[in-house]
Amino acid sequence: MKRTLIVVLTAALLAAFASLAVAGTPVVNKRQVRQHARIAQGVASGELTKGEAMRLRAGQRHLRRQERRAKSDGVVTARERVRLQHMQNRESRTIYRLKHNVWCK
Repeated sequence: MKRTLIVVLTAALLAAFASLAVAGTPVVNKRQVRQHARIAQGVASGELTKGEAMRLRAGQRHLRRQERRAKSDGVVTARERVRLQHMQNRESRTIYRLKHNVWCK
């Protein structure tokens, strides 16, 4: 009885830890959605041309590919998260600059 209980508890703990090991990037995903909305709003308001929007969407696609690559091994390391965040910061600045016609760095 005791041995069965220990085996069941061990299996439950392993299942719980396995679910934690699945790579997840909720912060990156939320920010992707917000940045895409900013691009769509810029097109709707006329702040962005179609060409600028295409360029920004290409940057977002590149970011999604990098995110998938980071998740491919099942774990997104701290270094990968920092890299993704840096890429998102750069894309956010590009969106701002194109929407406001700011050309200086």
